[in-house]
Parts: sequence; C-alpha cells; structure tokens
Amino acid sequence: MQLISPEKIFRGTGAWFKSLPEIKKISKRPLVLGRSLITNNIRQQIYNDLLEDNFEIHISNLNFDCCYEDLERLESIALKNNCDSIIAVGGGKVLDAGKFLADFLSIPVITIPLSASTCAGWTALSNIYSIDGQFIKDIELKSCPKILVLDYEFIKTAPKRTLSSGIADALAKWYESSLTSSEVQDGLVQQAIQISRVLRDQLLIYGESAYQSQAVKNLSWCNVVEGCALTAGLIGGIGGEKCRTAAAHAFHNAITQILTTHKPLHGEIVGVGILLQLKLEETKNDNKLANQTIKQLLVLMKKLNLPTSIAELGINVFENDNLQKIAEFTCRNKSEIHFLPFKISQQDIIDTISNFEKQEITIS
Repeated sequence: MQLISPEKIFRGTGAWFKSLPEIKKISKRPLVLGRSLITNNIRQQIYNDLLEDNFEIHISNLNFDCCYEDLERLESIALKNNCDSIIAVGGGKVLDAGKFLADFLSIPVITIPLSASTCAGWTALSNIYSIDGQFIKDIELKSCPKILVLDYEFIKTAPKRTLSSGIADALAKWYESSLTSSEVQDGLVQQAIQISRVLRDQLLIYGESAYQSQAVKNLSWCNVVEGCALTAGLIGGIGGEKCRTAAAHAFHNAITQILTTHKPLHGEIVGVGILLQLKLEETKNDNKLANQTIKQLLVLMKKLNLPTSIAELGINVFENDNLQKIAEFTCRNKSEIHFLPFKISQQDIIDTISNFEKQEITIS
C-alpha cells in the first residue's frame, strides 16, 4: 500500500480556524505537543481556541529531539489522560514525534508546522534520534497525518533560517530522486521526479525573494513555503522511498553522529550533503556537469546564509576521527547511500569529504 498524502489539508491564511470543525469531528481530548519557547505564544493561541471550542486539552512538550526516551514519557501522558488524538505543533522533530506517538497508540494525528523547514507535516515517516540528536533510523508509519494545517500566519513568524533550511531540504528531492530513480519505469515514480524538477526550478528562481521578504503578500514566499512543506512531501508520497532520500540524506544522518555545541538544522546539513553527493557523482559516475551544478547551488546557498561545508556546520572533520566516523555511518548496511546507481566505499567518502573540505570553490 502506498501512503501518498494527509487525508485533509488546510493551507493559507486562516487555515487553523478553518480546520477546527474537522478536528472536532475526530477528537475531543487531544494531546497538544510542542517544544520551543519561541513558539509558545502560538501554542497558547491554539490552546485557547481549542478551549473555546470545548475540547478537553492536555499539553506536553518534547525535552529533546524525537527520541525513544521522550516518546515513552509522552505515551504515558497520553494513556493516563485517555487522549484520542495528537496535535503536533512545531518543527520537524515535534511533528515526527507526534506522528510516531499517534501511530503507536492508533489514534489520529493533526500536524501543524510552525515553519517551512521540512515536509514532516506531510509524510508517513518519523526520524528517530538519540537524546543527543544523533540520527538512529527512520520508521515508516501506518498512515499519513489525518489533518495537516499550514497556516501562513503561523509560518511567517518563524526565523528566516528555518526557511533557508527548508529550501535546501526540498532541493534535495530533485538531486536525489533524479539520480536514484531515473531508470525506474513506474509512471508515478517518473511523475514524482518531474514534480521535483519543477520544485527545484521554483526554489532556484524564487528562493532568494522568499527569504528576503517573509510576508503573505509576497507570492514568492507563499509558493516557496508550500513547496518546502507540502510539495516536497507529495514527491516522496508518490515516488516512494527512493524519491525521498539518497546520498544527501545519508551524509546528513552520518554528520549528526558528531556531537557539537552548534546545532545545525536538518536542511542545513542536507544542503551540504547535496554538494557532497554532486562531488561523488563527478568522481565516481563521471558527471561532467556536477561542478557547474555545485557553483549554481552555491550562489543561492550564499544568498540564503546556508552552510556550504561541514566546517561551516561547526564540525572539524580532521580531528577526533570524525572523518572515519562519518564514512562508517554513511556506508553502513541500511544507509541510503546504497540507493546510488554506483558503488561507494568508505574510502570514497573519506576522499570526497577530505578534498571538499580543503578546496576553495570560486563562483564565477
């Protein structure tokens, strides 16, 4: 069975208020899940609106990333209060935790992204991390969210950094799926790849304008937000596993194994992963356009204040065996790196990262 999309989607200005009657049809005692102090005002608004609508509300927050320790605690809270739904309000880690918890308890989940940093509000997947933020694995869930609410009034309050991160994460859909699935004959997969190409073009054209002016009246911002939060999820839903991840996300998962005081966002790491994937394509698959593509991406990434190397993520790969650790995790048996149409070894990863981190790329 293919899990393509949420059952109902509310988007645009006022989406939250439009969704309330539908939420009321499926829930009376929701557990409202959040995390960040920055978004507390929005969660308080949601709480007040639910209270006015006679919901019996229970509230809890993630203490860490989406990790088993937090999930076990939240499960106990939901069971103790006989909650009949999860309303996950926040960024990707909160949305993933809410989806996982609802899936485990066999109750519906309503996802309310508060930024366009990922497409986690859409998908039937949850990424599991350690308490320290190290990627462990992704888990396929039994269904996509029951309701997804993408309200512009919420999204526009998010830090600009979250939008640039979302752009990088969404761009990866093209660079990964076009490489891993180009030979697949399935019509839906081919259509998903073409959607990812259109999304890439829109992000390259409108990404800077959206980043510079985060306003509902800016059509570029609206389109980019929906591209990152909605279309990117649709691509994975239609195209399946290989249209979701490849080397860029494999690098992300490996880089999170290195603990650092600086906490880069998911898409910031994925953006660096795209550049590294392109270097692999150049050296291992004779992609003669890879270097030019890197230069094109760097132009946008610089304008969006995105990191363009692992060093800019706050990690020195040349100390503490970090390079070896990244190579080992990237090439582990279940890694997405093996979706690539050419063989990759740990030494390939070491050589690629080492050369990439040392070089200076001139943008002409």
